[in-house]
This record gives sequence, structure tokens and C-alpha cells, in this order.
Amino acid sequence: MNGILVVEDDPQLGPALRRGLTAEGYRVELVADGRMGLERALTGDHAVIVLDIMLPGLNGYRICSALRAAGVDTPVLMLTAKDGEHDEAEGLDTGADDYLVKPFSSLVLRARLRALLRRGNAGADARSVLRAGDLWLDLAGRRAGRGATELALTPKEFAILACLMHTPDRPVSKEAILDEVWDPAYTGGTAIVEVYVSTLRKKLDAPFGTHSIETVRGSGYRLDARPDAHRG
Repeated sequence: MNGILVVEDDPQLGPALRRGLTAEGYRVELVADGRMGLERALTGDHAVIVLDIMLPGLNGYRICSALRAAGVDTPVLMLTAKDGEHDEAEGLDTGADDYLVKPFSSLVLRARLRALLRRGNAGADARSVLRAGDLWLDLAGRRAGRGATELALTPKEFAILACLMHTPDRPVSKEAILDEVWDPAYTGGTAIVEVYVSTLRKKLDAPFGTHSIETVRGSGYRLDARPDAHRG
């Protein structure tokens, strides 16, 4: 049975989520306060965390950021009444894996949770370390680095880099990255991929004077796997 932590202060939505998910066979823990939610997320054994953004005590952005800083890689699905790509990008930049705007259907919520559970299980089963030049990606440990320097990547940045490292020196389209990294229910365009590739480049190349991720006009992005790619 998969345990789900729901951090939601709405007196109607929170209990409704617990009832619905419990009926689906999940073990559900409901917390209505941000600080208590962070404490339970840090100490509990949960397969997925459903996290509202507007919470008393501590908002969802800060909770998610604190979890990632502490090395907790449990998948996070953020819930919010806000809408728009900027709000989504802010949530994802703090380390969230997915984002759902209220109001939403229980059918969509369950689909998103199943997708996150599949990703979590796949990550737990992975044992390989991908390498391209001096870049490395530990799929099991969810760690990445260049040489001896470890890189602090968000889950989305990590997943995009994994896409590129699976096929080094071959272009990967923005559409393929979107299909691989984002949930199938995501309805936005490929502009969000450009945003994350830009932030990934800053972490991957800017400190080292390299240019590893190339833009291939009409084809997407390609990772140059040569050691010290385009250094200088």
C-alpha cells in the first residue's frame, strides 16, 4: 500500500481528498498546517506528497524547497488556486514534480498520483550511472555532477539532463523532452522546456566555462559528450 501525505488546510477539500484516496486503497495522512506538514514530510515514510501552496505557518513553496535542501526526493504534487506558467514555474523551481490547479477532478488527481508513483518506483529500481565526458548522473541516488563537483539540480532539471544523457551527441526534440519529463496531462507548450534548459545550462556550464547543451535548429537540444566540451 502506498502512503500519501496530504498537506491541505481547506476544511472541505482536505478531508475529501483523504476519503477519496483512502477509498482507492492508499494510506493517507492529512495535515492542515505548513510547519507540521514539513515536519511530517521530513520524518514520515511517504510515497508521494500532495502539497497545497497557500498554507498557514509555512507556504508550499518553502516546504518543498526545504525538503529538497534536506535531500528528501519524495515526489511532490503541488495544489494551488493560482493559474499561469509563472506560478507553475515557481512551484517547479522549488523542486515540485507536478502541479495541479484548483478546481480539479478526482480522476485527474488520481492519474497524476499514479504517474508520480511510477516514476518513484522506476527511480528506486534504477542502478546505473550515466556518463558523458566528465558529466555523471546517478539515477538511483538522484545526484549529478561534473567531475568531482556535485550539481544541485531540481527534479525537472535532473530529468531533462537524463533525457539528453541517454542519447549523447544526438538531438532530442523539445516535444520528446516534454513527453518524457512532464505529466501526460500537462497542456502547456514547449516554452516551459526552454525555460528549464536555460536554468540547466547555467548550473551545468556557466561555472565551468563549458557549453555542453547545444541548440540544434529545428531539432531540439544535443548534449556534447566530449570531455570538457567547448571549454574556453
